Amino acid sequence: MPLRGRLAPTPTGFLHVGHARTFAVAAARAGTAGLVLRIEDLDRPRCREELCTAAIEDLRWLGLAWTEGPDVGGPHPPYRQSERTAWYLALWRRLESARVIYPSPHSRRDIDEAATAPHEPMPGEAGVDLAGEAVGDSGAEPIFPPSLRPASWDRATAPGNIAWRFRVPDGRTIEFDDAVAGRVRRTAGVDFGDFVVWRRDDLPAYELAVVADDHAMEIAEVVRGEDLLTSTARQLLLYEALAWTAPAFCHVPLVRDANGRRLAKRTGGLAIRDLRARGLSPADVLGGDEL
Repeated sequence: MPLRGRLAPTPTGFLHVGHARTFAVAAARAGTAGLVLRIEDLDRPRCREELCTAAIEDLRWLGLAWTEGPDVGGPHPPYRQSERTAWYLALWRRLESARVIYPSPHSRRDIDEAATAPHEPMPGEAGVDLAGEAVGDSGAEPIFPPSLRPASWDRATAPGNIAWRFRVPDGRTIEFDDAVAGRVRRTAGVDFGDFVVWRRDDLPAYELAVVADDHAMEIAEVVRGEDLLTSTARQLLLYEALAWTAPAFCHVPLVRDANGRRLAKRTGGLAIRDLRARGLSPADVLGGDEL
């Protein structure tokens, strides 16, 4: 059954073949249900307008079409995250009012030092080593130490220039069904810890922004790479805290280079526009085994 979906490129580099194939899956699964193009441009130092233009050009060259978003006529809300900060701030206030987030001034060094200190294991923590790290989707992932949670904090009307974290329910297993991965389980405090929802540069973090926009844009299925399975568990806690119904999820396998490394925007030679310059067709990029 077609489900309303979205394409969500981040204009910090040129799109590569991995993006192309993930976006093609999203477009195919959305079908007649509608497809939203959303530009995730909150990383102000690295996002550039020319890269946004290039992403739209690459998507159109691939033959992908969207029903809402940039270059689509008619009245519509902003589809650039940089234009949606008032919406994110309203949700920060809801979370702060519910006391499920807290200010966290700690540096990465503070976190690393606290994580290596001796501590009593939490329920279900037997798989976590003495460094307080668990192997996540993208390698070793530091778990925010519960010892750094504040016992209390003053109420706030704005985030300010400090990070805010979501307090996870330690030991609770979050489960969801994925269209590709099947039944997925992640345990709070083991696979991930308290996570940032608002950054110290006074911008929403990825987890909050993507939940906020997928809900507001009525996305019925989120299609993205399998490296974000643990992020989905975090996001489900935000959906719960905001009393929203979560969408369905489809996490597709990552495209890797000849050495088995996952593609990144810095990976040379596999950017969509590089492949186009080499004479490849959209069908080659989307389905070819030899690039």
